[in-house]
Amino acid sequence: MARQKAVEMNLLISRRIPKRDFGKAISAEDLSVLRRTSKIVLTTRISGSGLPAGTRLLKAYGTARSGPKRVIYLLAVSEEDLFLLFYRGKNDPAGANATTKNPAFRAELHKYLALLEQDIHAGEIDAIDLDDESA
Repeated sequence: MARQKAVEMNLLISRRIPKRDFGKAISAEDLSVLRRTSKIVLTTRISGSGLPAGTRLLKAYGTARSGPKRVIYLLAVSEEDLFLLFYRGKNDPAGANATTKNPAFRAELHKYLALLEQDIHAGEIDAIDLDDESA
C-alpha cells in the first residue's frame, strides 16, 4: 500500500473569534490544542447548512488543563485552508452537542460563519503557525 504524503494545511483564524472564544489572546496551552486538533485525520466531518461552496465543516476533540474542548473548523477544500470557527468546552451549550440538531450550535455556527466572512473580506485573518510548539 502506497503512503500518502501529508497535506500541508494553513490554519487561519478570524481576528474577532479569539476575542469571543479565548479572551484577549490565545494561550500557549490553547495553541497546543489547536495544533493537535487541526490534523484532518483526527477530525470528523459534520453537516452544516449555509456553508460556503467548496467547504466542509469539521469537528475535533481536544484536551486542555481546563477540560475537554470541542473545536470546529471550516475546511476550504481546494485551497487547503482550515479556518477555526470556534473552540468551546464540552459543557458549553454549543460545545456539548456540536451538531446542527443542537439549536445553540446551529445559532453559533451561523453567527461565526458571518464573522469569518466579514473578516475575510476585511483582510482580518491571521495564520497560526502549526510547526511552532514554543509559541
